[in-house]
Amino acid sequence: MLRLAHYNSRTHLHKLVFSSSNIGLLHMSSKFLLRPATPPPPPFPSRRHLCNTRKCLLPVYCSKSISKIRPYFLKTNGFASNATVTAPVHGGESEVKSLRKLDILRRKLEELGIELDTFTPGQHNHLLCPMCNGGDLEDKSFSLFISPDGSGASWTCFRAKCGWSGRTRPFAGSSSTYESSIQDSKVKQRREITVESLKLEPLCSELIGYFAERLISAETLQRNRVMQKSYGSQIMIAFTYWRNGMLTSCKYRDSNKKFFQERDTEKIFYGLDDIKEAEDVIIVEGEIDKLAMEEAGFRTCVSVPDGAPPKVSSKELPPEEQDTKYQYLWNCKEYLNKASRIILATDGDAPGQALAEEIARRIGRERCWRVKWPKKNKEEYCKDANEVLMFLGPTALREAVENAELYPIRGLFNFRDYFIEIDDYYNRTLGYDCGVSTGWRALDGLYKVMPGELTIVTGVPNSGKSEWIDALLCNLNSNVGWKFALCSMENRVREHARKLLEKHIQKPFFDARYGGSVERMSVEELEEGKKWLNDTFYLIRCEDDKLPSVHWVLDLAKAAVLRHGVRGLVIDPYNELDHQRPISMTETEYVSQMLTLIKRFAQHHACHVWFVAHPRQLQNWAGAPPNLYDISGSAHFINKCDNGIVIHRNRDPEAGPVDQVQVCVRKVRNKVIGTIGDAALSYNRVTGEFMDIA
Repeated sequence: MLRLAHYNSRTHLHKLVFSSSNIGLLHMSSKFLLRPATPPPPPFPSRRHLCNTRKCLLPVYCSKSISKIRPYFLKTNGFASNATVTAPVHGGESEVKSLRKLDILRRKLEELGIELDTFTPGQHNHLLCPMCNGGDLEDKSFSLFISPDGSGASWTCFRAKCGWSGRTRPFAGSSSTYESSIQDSKVKQRREITVESLKLEPLCSELIGYFAERLISAETLQRNRVMQKSYGSQIMIAFTYWRNGMLTSCKYRDSNKKFFQERDTEKIFYGLDDIKEAEDVIIVEGEIDKLAMEEAGFRTCVSVPDGAPPKVSSKELPPEEQDTKYQYLWNCKEYLNKASRIILATDGDAPGQALAEEIARRIGRERCWRVKWPKKNKEEYCKDANEVLMFLGPTALREAVENAELYPIRGLFNFRDYFIEIDDYYNRTLGYDCGVSTGWRALDGLYKVMPGELTIVTGVPNSGKSEWIDALLCNLNSNVGWKFALCSMENRVREHARKLLEKHIQKPFFDARYGGSVERMSVEELEEGKKWLNDTFYLIRCEDDKLPSVHWVLDLAKAAVLRHGVRGLVIDPYNELDHQRPISMTETEYVSQMLTLIKRFAQHHACHVWFVAHPRQLQNWAGAPPNLYDISGSAHFINKCDNGIVIHRNRDPEAGPVDQVQVCVRKVRNKVIGTIGDAALSYNRVTGEFMDIA
């Protein structure tokens, strides 16, 4: 098959002849001359090829003209394209580089899935987004701009649920002024527009009927100067933007619900003149929502011009001059500064809530209110103001605005936010609202275990602090099924496992060492106990020679809570942690900060923490239980904790049984779960159990 092209006398270009086996040149003179083809040249020819009249791709490379080259035959590195590249042709080497630069840029874009038929520098192209495919409506919301000199391309998808943006250059090390060209494109002189220059017309009866279906009256449309514009055979709605009676911008909506605005105009609120000197300002997400608000009796309402972002930005607020997405806020700040109350009535979906947060963080949350839309049926909530107007009427829309709530400020709350929790607490439906039984009758009246609290446990060496905590954990698992994370630095794993298994199975791990005929646990019981250990406890251990820090322990405990449902954490003991205290910080200050950190972890994750702290060396100790103020390090151990317990074992046979353990409750912050007092438990040396004294 031969593909022939006509001779162009104005540009003096000789076109190509293609066949399956030959590529030749058709030279227009007195007759046709068909020559055998040479192998296809590179995508864009060098200057040397341009100078050979009979063998070149373009025998005469004209000047001062525009040429469209359709490279059907181009295939480089396995990449082929049918894109039309339009570029200036001047006959010099720089022009050839420009063509090659455009080809590389085109390839980079196509590798990203961005394809277009006409590749023309200096133009904005509206395409189907390769990331979101335009959503359900297949909107061509993807805008691609190729810089005039071909040195780069930038793109943005304006769908709120997508928002993909980026840019690329043909050469990573290019000396072209791509960055400056993009910046220069933003610094444009604002156009002066009028209704006449935009050829705007009054609304036709069909569009008035369309708004009537949305319960927007003709009077409201006329007051807000909603107009139309003819574009070929299509009629578009024109929302006109005014400032001080002067037309500033115009936004169009076509029959496919696609929006676009007049270029090089100032970004301002829609309805800006309606909020002059207003104390209460309502901000909505769309122009039709602003019209709906007026039908409900609210005229001091404006709409944002650019819709909502897909999510709240995680970055800090940019300077005013760089905040391009929300430039309309800064352009209208003198209006907003006069308002004492700003009601955010954005859409109820995720982008709408993100828009409300972005506005609030710029104008100040302290003077913002938030509208919550009512349900339109048993299952669905209304999305925006116009839906409330259409489904529930103007009265419901007015009530929704009048019942707007204070915009939440992180860290500042009202008791109303907790009324449900307070009611559940009163009715005892929260679960563990009055604490969990310890499993010992003598102790339950003094101390119960409450999720989210910190218990400090102390006692002189060998008094049984760790043994008592292990027994308590076994009781909690047996009674309510709690799981625990253990950071026990003084116990070897096998020794700790033995102690826990003895308490759980109620048999010694080895043959009894203290007399008696108690049978050792069987192999079957051991296997059952190993499964129980694995299902109930998670170990936090530092495998190298370093001591663990509090931050390291809490990070792993958080993972155990989220991954395994752990309800309790044991840190035993304090002095085995790595305390990297700054030189300028006293030990009292350090302990205070450390305990605050642990308490926040406990409260945030509803996890009870037991923290073992040894008392300092007691001089002239007479054998009585120590006090919480005797803990080595700081008095903050008793000041910061929710519960303080001293474990004391009798060592004097004349004073009483040596296997009797005294549990001294010295502090209980929550009087609902306990009080100060002492409880006596009997300790079984064979199995390590603690039992009530009959």
